[in-house]
Amino acid sequence: MAATAQDSQAPLRGPEKKDEDREDETEFSPFYGIDKGAVLQEARVFNDPQIDPRRCQQVITKLLYLLNQGEVFTKKEAAEVFFGVTKLFQKQDINLRRMMYLCIKDICPGADEVIIVTSSLMKDMNSKTDLYRANSVRVLCKIIDGQLLAQIERYLKQAIVDKSAVVASAALVSALHLLGNNAEIVKRWVNEVQEAAQNKNNMVQFHAVALLHALRASDRLAISKLVTSLTKANVRSPLAQCLLVRYVAQVIQDSQPGANGEQRPFYDFLESCLRHKAEVVIFEAARAICNLRDVTARELTPAITVLQLFLSSSKPVLRFAAVRTLNKVAMTHPLAVTHCNIDMESLISDQNRSIATLAITTLLKTGNESSVEKLLKQIGSFMSDIADDFKIVVVEAIRSLCLKFPSKQRALMNFLSGVLREEGGFEYKKAIVQSILVLIQEIPDAKETGLGHLCEFIEDCEFTYLSTQVLHLLGQEGPKTKEPSKYIRYIYNRIILENATVRAAAVSALANFGVACESLRSRIIVLLRRALSDNDDEVRDRATLHLEQLEGKAGGPEAVQPRVDVNLGAMEKALADYLAGPTDKPFDISVVPKAPMSTRGVSALGLPSGAAAASGAPGLPATSAARKDPTAEYAELLRSIPQLAPLGEVFKSCEPVRLTEEDTEYAVFCVKHIYESHIVFQFNCTNTIAEQVLEDVSVAMDLAEAADFEEAFTVPLDTMPLNGVGQCFTVVSRQPGAIATGKVVNILKFKVKEIDPSTGEAEEEGYDDEYQLEDLEVTPADYVKPTLLGNFRKAWEELDPTTEKEDEYGLGTREGLQEAVEAVIGILGMQPCEGSEAVPPNARSHTVLLAGIFVGYQQVLVRMSFGIDAANNVAMK
Repeated sequence: MAATAQDSQAPLRGPEKKDEDREDETEFSPFYGIDKGAVLQEARVFNDPQIDPRRCQQVITKLLYLLNQGEVFTKKEAAEVFFGVTKLFQKQDINLRRMMYLCIKDICPGADEVIIVTSSLMKDMNSKTDLYRANSVRVLCKIIDGQLLAQIERYLKQAIVDKSAVVASAALVSALHLLGNNAEIVKRWVNEVQEAAQNKNNMVQFHAVALLHALRASDRLAISKLVTSLTKANVRSPLAQCLLVRYVAQVIQDSQPGANGEQRPFYDFLESCLRHKAEVVIFEAARAICNLRDVTARELTPAITVLQLFLSSSKPVLRFAAVRTLNKVAMTHPLAVTHCNIDMESLISDQNRSIATLAITTLLKTGNESSVEKLLKQIGSFMSDIADDFKIVVVEAIRSLCLKFPSKQRALMNFLSGVLREEGGFEYKKAIVQSILVLIQEIPDAKETGLGHLCEFIEDCEFTYLSTQVLHLLGQEGPKTKEPSKYIRYIYNRIILENATVRAAAVSALANFGVACESLRSRIIVLLRRALSDNDDEVRDRATLHLEQLEGKAGGPEAVQPRVDVNLGAMEKALADYLAGPTDKPFDISVVPKAPMSTRGVSALGLPSGAAAASGAPGLPATSAARKDPTAEYAELLRSIPQLAPLGEVFKSCEPVRLTEEDTEYAVFCVKHIYESHIVFQFNCTNTIAEQVLEDVSVAMDLAEAADFEEAFTVPLDTMPLNGVGQCFTVVSRQPGAIATGKVVNILKFKVKEIDPSTGEAEEEGYDDEYQLEDLEVTPADYVKPTLLGNFRKAWEELDPTTEKEDEYGLGTREGLQEAVEAVIGILGMQPCEGSEAVPPNARSHTVLLAGIFVGYQQVLVRMSFGIDAANNVAMK
């Protein structure tokens, strides 16, 4: 019945075939040409004195088909069908009775009609036939209201603990559906549900565990207690065990990771599930461990081992599940997955192309420099056999690999240009073009090669958006190359051959060449004059304007590329506010914050130089090596607060830190925002007590252990929302450019107003109260924004040698070099480059390359050499 009403034959059709092939085939559908009026006429058979069960089943099937295709029955029609179906209760035919139950559920009778059928359904609930009892429970719970539910509550409780698994499961599933509108009644059945959770039948236990969790869904403490009791109980059902694994993972996610390397709560349970006899439980546990927040390499190891075994399974679904999970892990922990590379190489030739694609992209993320050419050959052999969605995944993995190993950019760029010339949809071609743009931006040596490939692409590009994007890039980067003249032919061809949008972009690109290359200006002017007779207004206007500018009028050549030194997002908001307000004063651009240095030198992609991959470009997934930068998420919020606008543009926003314990009456998280000479502490506050209203909320800071800071002002929160999130802010100042650190003591202050239970209104006068929060530490890493460099060596050589500092440190005893490397990277808060964060197995020495931008937009590079002796003592230079 999955067909649409427009095509009744679709359920019986196989793959699409040509019309001439289809003519010779005989197609038949029992629902072909079905008409609602005719079916309603047939429904009169329900009133016959001698009921024909088979014919009645056929009519009900047609009615159900019409309902599922979206046909709407009038109230009168639905009532007639409903009353006709209820007359069929006198016939004791099992198949007919099942169809009746379905019909009653789908018609959804009104409150007056429900009473008529309730007695028949109640009779079936007490029948000796399990099929009748189970289905009558399902139908009753679907059609009755809360008042009738209270009357049959006793029967439903008995059904939950019934010896028949079919009846018990039906009652439990019905209770899950009833929770939405009758939660208070269902909560009274908790004892019966707990008894059902001990049932030996797998499906009953599964539904009981699901219902127990749903009953406590709004209470995190109750869920934690439920999970604790279930992990100690004997949950035999594999499906129930899977649910339990998911609930455990949820509790772990809601709790903070163990301090000082302590083990997370319930982690032992997840690890024990890896040894379960059911494959579905093993995979669910492995996936839960891999998805843990801030998961460590030690915690990942048992899960990776199990997934590695699944890679060699004879079942395609297990191979797919394992390689898909490992693919996600490789984005954040590539070193942990390298042990599976040999197994994944065998999957490249897997008959299932989805498995092969995931295997190859995982290898691209975890592979080393020497294996790049081999992987590219293997990819090329099946690239044409997979769907565009998987091709995009491959392209993104290749981009990440190229940023990781810049020396392999030529081979990877040639591969991208090759697939760019093949057939494909818009999203696929867009992903390739965006990847080439990022590589041009991040790897200087790849610029001319990439521009050449893009010039060939636009010669035969059917997508206007991509053509204009490439032309814009050529206009920005082409004049800076050694031979800018070779790109002019490709651009001018677009003025002759393309649509108006592309022609306009080509005119602007040519004008950029005329500005930057004086030797070519006269030739550019000649080409632009030919565009003056274009039949499109936009093209003619651009050509006219740029000609005037190149000839020294209309602001001169400098006006072709005007410099914008304001924040465009803030300017848009300021203009919108200006237009919305009733004022006759002229717009004052001085109120718009200036753009920071990182956004003034914008590339053709619209990305800050050196941060295209690190900060996550729009439409471009961040590379596996780059950290997610949350600054952009908060920038708009900070700009919208008038008290914070004078501070300027935010440099960096740190990850949220919890300042309250789990399951307390108030939940508070803090986000540190770093400015040039200030730090803004944003406190995200949530009230979980429904009997109180908290007003005038702020956080007072004790800066005794952070002497380099001075509290400037606070922005209080009017009312702390109940189970929602509100923000208050505390601003501290420091010397511009200084690395001020220290521990800050925080006290949450607010006014409490009790809610009158009889009226539901808060009292007019409250009382002041305060709540001690966890201490917060400001570290040097807060002042550094990690950035990914394509060519670390070149960037190092370009820095002033007088700014270089060198020192040696002893890091004490460690389990291995990898642990020491991860610890130092975490302290410095910088971005590892060229895959140097991964220490080869059994290595006794290793070099790590780090890059970042210090507050004030100063480039910082670090080269660290680690060594470990026989006693596991680590030294760093």
